[in-house]
Parts: sequence; C-alpha cells; structure tokens
Amino acid sequence: MATPLTRIITLALLLFSFSSLEAAAQTGTITGVVKDEKTKEAIIGASVGVQGTTIGASTDLDGHFTLAKVPAGTQTLVISYISYQTKTIPNLTVEGGKALLVNTSLSESAHQLADVVVTGQRITNTEVAVITEVKNAQLVAVGVSSEQIVKSQDRDAAQIARRVPGVSIQDNRFVLVRGLTQRYNSVLLNDILTPSTEVDSRAFSFDMIPSSAIDRMMIYKSGSAELPGEFAGGVIKLYTKRAPQENFTNLSIGGGFRNKTTLEQVQQAQGGKLDFLGFDDGKRDLPGNYPVQLHVPPFTAERAATYANQMPNRWGLQSKKALPDFRLGFNMGRRFSLGEKEAGTMTSLNYGSYNQYSDIDLSFYEGQKVGQQYNDRTYSTNVRLGLVQNFWLRVNPRNSFEFKNLFNQMGFSESVTREGQDITSSDSDVRAYSQRYESRSLYSGQLLGKHELANDKTNIDWQSGFSIIRRTEPDWRRVRYIRPHVTPGSEGVPAEFGVALPSDPNPTDAGRFFSELTERVETVAANLTHQLGQKDSSSVSGEERGMKLKAGVYAERKDRDFASRFFGYQGVGNTSGVRYLPLDQVFAPENVTGTEGKFTYEEGTEPNGRYDASNTLVAGYASLMVPVGSRFTGTVGLRAEYNDIKVNSRRLDGTPTQGGTSVLSPLPSLNMTYTISDKALVRAAYASTINRPEFRELAPFSFYDFNLNSNVVGNYTLKTANIHNLDARWEYYPASGEMISLGAFYKQFRNPIESFLLYTPSGLSNTFVNSKSAQNYGVELEVRKSLSELTNSSFLRRISLVGNASYIFSRVDLGETVLAADLGGEVSRENVADIQDQKRPLQNQSPYLINLGAYYDNVETGTQVNLLYNVVGPRIFAVGNRLNPTVYEAPRNVIDLVLTKRLSEKLELRAAVQDVLNQPVKLVQDLNTNARIDKSDPAVRSFRRGANSTLGLTFKF
Repeated sequence: MATPLTRIITLALLLFSFSSLEAAAQTGTITGVVKDEKTKEAIIGASVGVQGTTIGASTDLDGHFTLAKVPAGTQTLVISYISYQTKTIPNLTVEGGKALLVNTSLSESAHQLADVVVTGQRITNTEVAVITEVKNAQLVAVGVSSEQIVKSQDRDAAQIARRVPGVSIQDNRFVLVRGLTQRYNSVLLNDILTPSTEVDSRAFSFDMIPSSAIDRMMIYKSGSAELPGEFAGGVIKLYTKRAPQENFTNLSIGGGFRNKTTLEQVQQAQGGKLDFLGFDDGKRDLPGNYPVQLHVPPFTAERAATYANQMPNRWGLQSKKALPDFRLGFNMGRRFSLGEKEAGTMTSLNYGSYNQYSDIDLSFYEGQKVGQQYNDRTYSTNVRLGLVQNFWLRVNPRNSFEFKNLFNQMGFSESVTREGQDITSSDSDVRAYSQRYESRSLYSGQLLGKHELANDKTNIDWQSGFSIIRRTEPDWRRVRYIRPHVTPGSEGVPAEFGVALPSDPNPTDAGRFFSELTERVETVAANLTHQLGQKDSSSVSGEERGMKLKAGVYAERKDRDFASRFFGYQGVGNTSGVRYLPLDQVFAPENVTGTEGKFTYEEGTEPNGRYDASNTLVAGYASLMVPVGSRFTGTVGLRAEYNDIKVNSRRLDGTPTQGGTSVLSPLPSLNMTYTISDKALVRAAYASTINRPEFRELAPFSFYDFNLNSNVVGNYTLKTANIHNLDARWEYYPASGEMISLGAFYKQFRNPIESFLLYTPSGLSNTFVNSKSAQNYGVELEVRKSLSELTNSSFLRRISLVGNASYIFSRVDLGETVLAADLGGEVSRENVADIQDQKRPLQNQSPYLINLGAYYDNVETGTQVNLLYNVVGPRIFAVGNRLNPTVYEAPRNVIDLVLTKRLSEKLELRAAVQDVLNQPVKLVQDLNTNARIDKSDPAVRSFRRGANSTLGLTFKF
C-alpha cells in the first residue's frame, strides 16, 4: 500500500519530469493589459490576437489577457474593440519557454457611433475577476473563482469554502465563518436566500452544491443595507455558471482510490434498484395501505404483526468489495444571435459515487472512568446527481434576462456494526447494528432581469425565485444484541448474543424510524441604483466616481412540513427461541406474529412527532454612497426587516399548540473606504445585525432528536439576538490577480441563543436559552502573490502563492440565571451553577485557521501542480457540565496534491492525492476541566478517513 511519503515523491518526480520539458519548448506566452488611452480605465472584452494565426483571447474584467502557445520568433499583435481604433504592434520577439509582457492602450475611433451603447456579459469566474470584484466592493469581502476551484479538485461548495480566510467546515457540510456556527450565516444562491436542509435548525448543507456548477463564491463579512440583516459570521453568495462567452462542450470522467476502503471487503445493508442514482426506489417506504396510526381500534398484537410483515425483512447485511469512487461530468454552453438579440444556454450534468469505510473507536466516560467502549465498523456510500440549466437573453444593450435552474439529488447509505462493552449499565458485551438511508433533493430556480434606463444613470434589477428541499429517512433500522461480559482468556463457553428488547417501542433498540422534511421558499426582490450628479475621475485610483443611491425591497415566504414515525419490536412472553437468531433471521415474518414466544410490533410515535411552520420576511433598504475628495468614499445605509414566524404542533397529550413571534428590526450600517493609491486602500465598517430564533427553538413542546439521542424542547420566551459588528481592513493589489490584505474585526452579541442542558429523571435533555452576552474578535491575513516579478528562475516565476490565516477569540457569558423550558414547555428561571464554564468560547469556535497553497503553472507545456494545506485549531464540539466535561475536536493537518497536464488541445489529465497525511479525526474530552486539550485527556472518538487518490480525463469537443 502506498504511503503518504510515496505519493509525495511520485508527484514531485512528475513535476520535475514535466518542468524539464521547458528546455525543448518551442512556444512562448504573451501577456499584458489593455486600457483606454484617455481615461486609463481597463477595457473589458477587447480582442487580442497574433496576426497570421488562430491564437487569440479577450481581455477580462481587469483588461488583462494571456496568449499561450505562441510560436517562438517575431510576431505581430493585433488589438481591437468596438468604437476604438484597431492597434497593430509589430516586431515582438517571442522566446521559447518565456513570457513576453505587452501593456498597451487603445484610442477612441474618430468616427463615433451615434446612439449606440456597447455592452457585454461581464466575466466573473476568473481569479482576476473575483479579486477585482473584492477590490471594487464597498465592504469587506472575500471570494473564490471557478478558475481556482478547478485547481483544487474540491468536489462541492463545502470543500471550496474551507479555502477562504476565516472559514471552517463542520461535519463536512456546514460552513462556519469566523468561528460562528451556521445559524449566524445567511446563504444566497443566485441572490436568493436558500431553504434550510436541516430538521431542527436553520442551516444549509453546502455539500449539496457540486463544484462543477459554481461560477464563484463570495463571502461578505461586513454588513450593508442591501445584504440580509440576519448574520454575524458572513453572507455567503453562491453563483451558478452563466451563459458562456463562446460555445464549448466537454466531458470529464474520473475515478478514485481511497486507502483502507477501495477493493476492501465491507458489510452493507440491502439497497434499492435506484440507489446508484441517489434515489430511493420506494421499497424502504411504508406501504401505501399503512394506517395513519397503528393503534387505531380494533387493535390487536396479531393485527400489528400483519402490518410489520408488510415491511420486507431487510435486516441482513451483505458482504461486498468496495468499488472505486467514480465521477462523470458533461458541460455544454451555446451562444446564439437572434437578429439584434443575443441568447445563450449553459448545461452542466454531473454524477458522482463515493465510498468510505471507517474504523471508529468510541469511549463514553462517566466521571474519570470509562462507562462504555466500542468499535464502529462503518461503511457509507454517497451518490450525487446534479443538473444546472441556465438561459440568458439580451434583448438589447440595455435589457437582459436570465433563467437559472439547479437540481441536485443525493442518496446516502450507511451501515454500522458496533462491538464493545457497556460497563456501567449492565457490564455486558454489545453488538449493535444501524442501517440508514437518507435522500436529499434540492431544486432552485430564479428568473432575473437587468435594465439600464436611457438616462445612463439608473439601473434596475429584479429577481423572483422558488426553491424546494425534500429530505427523507425511510426505514432507519437499529438493533442491539447483548450478552454478559466475557473477559478475554477466561475459561468457559461465552453466552450467546441476544436482541435487547425495550419495554416500550424505541427507535434505537429493535426499532424502525421514518421521517420526511419538506421546505418551500418563494421570493421576490427588486433593486434600484441611481447615479446622482455627474461622475468625475479625480480619484487617486483613476476610476470615475459619483454619488450613488441604492434602494430595494425583498419579500420571502417559507413553509415547512415535518413528520416522523417510529415502530419497535417487543417480546411476547419468553422469547428465548427467537431473540438469539442471527440478524437476517431474527425479525423474519414467522417470528413476528404477536403470539406467545414471538415478537410483536408497536408504534411509538408521539403526537409531537410532526409539525408545520411558516415564516414571512419583508425587508426594505436604502443607502447612499458619497465620495469625499479624491481619496475617501462613505456609504451609509438603513435596512428594515419585519419577520413573522409560526410553528404548529401538538403536546405529548395531543393538545394543539402554537409558537412564534413577530419582530421589526431597523438595521443601520456604515462602510468607509480610504484610497491610499491606485493599488492600496483601507476599509472600515459598522453594521447592526440580528439572529432570530428558528422554528423548533420557539415551539413550546418537546421532540426527540435522533442524532443527539436526546429530548429537545423549544422555548417560547426566546428573544432575537442583536449583534454590533466592527471591521477594518488594509488591502494592497500589487498586480492584476494579486492581493495582500490584513484585517481585524470585533463583534458584540446581546442575548445570543445557545443550547442548554436540562436535568430530567430520564437523563439529559436540551433546550434553548438567551445567554447574557458574547464577544467575538480576531485578525485575518490573506496573500495571493505570483513569484514572477521576484526571481529570474524560469521555474519559480511560474509559481503563485495563496495563503490566509486567522486568529480568533470568543467568549460567551451565560449570566447568573437563564430562562429555560422544561419538557412540558413551561419556562422557569434556572441557575447556571452546574455549567462547567459559565464563561467559555463559543461552540465550534477555532482559535486559529490556516490555509496555504502553492500553484505551479507552465502554460507552454500545459502543466499545473498545486500543493494545498489546511488546518483548523481545537474547537468545542459539545458543551459539557461538571458531570460530563466539554468535548473538543482536535486539530488536523490536511495536505492535498493536484496535478493537471494538457495532453493535447482536446484532452487533459488530472491526478490528485487528497488528505495525504491521513491524520486521525479526534474528539477529545476535557476530563481535567482545564478548558484545553492535554495529553492526559482521552479521545472519545477517533478514526482515519484514508488518503484518496484520484485520476481523471477531460475531453473537449
């Protein structure tokens, strides 16, 4: 088996081999910038070509162009653009293996085109374009382009986000900005707020958006009037790919080999015929004739057994060899001329199947002693099927429309075999099984329009959107076998393992659980931008500026339905004849009859196992950007949001109950920019933002959280949290596509919403409370720099460095007492004396985050080699108390290596090794309660993901 060191050496040798081809290279590169001779502004979309060849390109958002594979020798460059005089630059000497820099300008044509407005579709997906967008923003922002995404081989939006300064990932799918949990982020897809993918919280699962569908990701860290007011970490905007600048078609295919998984023998639950597409075929669902309530009279054990046996006996595990990972992608873009109109389409179809085996060690402590100790053998398969279909229409230079569609289907199957010892409860050996399938579907559609009025000062854009998410867990089966503990090496014959049968139906012991979540979001929005007065070019940066007024409205209606049911097997009399049978036989139809010595089947669903909810959000804003002198620009804004939330369910006794609240929030903001030079600036910002309680947090009834294995009760007294945000950042742009920034931030929370442990006769439960206050502050550094101007080495000149680091501090103060709800929903004031740390860091807050990347790009040979590094500091995984100390997630160093090689004009090879070091994923419990991880603190969960080696080809047609 290849070791991490072997993989590093192999890729290093490949890099050396490819770079050695430079000496034989017979082509060079011409690169440069095209500007307006008079205004010195970059010209976007100018055509640049080598005379007598088919080599050409268009300038990007920064006026930058690159012509690769230009034959060595004397060449002539031709630059042209509508309403400008064509320029010819002769006698350029191109040397093999070298880059020639040509910066030039164009003069306006002497024959002006009357009453013609020249417009084009703005390029947004390159590194230069994203950095330019960050520079021109009036607030603190960071971004990742699809050009950079391709270099990293990241497969979804979650993996992409971890490359951004101050961003970390939780559970491989939730994004944390500046250490703040997902509840403090607003996520927009094509400028429309996304629905929630989670049952009990407002959170968006970023693994649902494949990387191949993304044009760019922008994260705004300071507030402004046009952004949603509910955030403290950041506003994350995902944009899907747009209609292309030119026609293209490509097909990509790839495979992956994961260490300790691929081709290994694994145990997997029985699946459905459509699992390979990410869909459940319906065989896991409850039959159509199942009663709404199993206990409806005339109820008998025999009748219940009849319904039990309508469910197929799928408990047995199948042995198989884990297949390699597989990826397939098809992308096509077309641009059409329809008379004076232009239209375009972009289609992206992608498929992926990923397999993972994990050997997980688990320990549960009671005090300083181990209470339970297990080993989980877990095998999972994740299938993703995605489609992006976007349309673009330009009616005339002033009016354009887009219709964007994204559909993504994910199917996740997981089989867990747990073996170990329960010391505290019964001193027994345990062998438990969990067989789970989860289906997640997302559709998001937006119709967008952009209009420029004839006065050349007013722009209007609008959006209407519809999104729906459906998440189902059909037939999650769990069962536990136990026997008296056998000491290894002891004499005697061990007892047989027998099924543990609870006294009441239980989804975790011999139980079957079903759930379904559907959330629909309908949105309309409109924005107006109006130039006040005339622009002037007195700015130090050379750009034209003027007073600008922005105003807009946003309205959203969100509806959610959630329903769950669970059933459990129980014994009738002495079941010794059946409870010791193996897993594939124990619940066979002949053993579930409801008669003496057999099993019966009962429903345990409580009235609060379902709920429906709605949320109405109406917002309006106005802002004014005012330039002062040649260096300063200020933007002041006010946003007002009215939010009305309602949750309907039933209490345990079946009594209908409703929770909810209505809040009007005025949210001022101020953003200031001081331009030091055309390459440097300083920003400062203030914004007032909020964080509202979510559906289930407000509901005055208890519900069972199957992931936490705990009862959770809402708190109808929760208040909206208020946050004051301060940001400052220095930015320097040495050259096109380069950036260096250093920033600091401070956030003060009033009434932050936190999870709170309850002590009940049945054990620990959770509710939600408003803590007294919290603080969050830190510094962030980002560098994107090419070495081309720093060295004469032809090898080093082709390397670019991208790095960012964050140091963050947070502290939450629970106060002396909090208002907490009991399991009946009644609220009382609780003392927090039993909390381990009355003042502690925020949950999931990492004190530091580091991302580093070195990118080697040899345009002549078509070779790219990228080395990427990521680490996240220790963070609280679960807040503890004096009886159950806090659990931390330990740091983990991750290194990825990526190689791309152009084999021909139409064929490209990609190879990568992800997670080269394969360090363990560890959760560590702070048993000595000193608020940090020590060597003496034990790991309560530990496993290795396995390094993943991938190989793929891309064909261009």
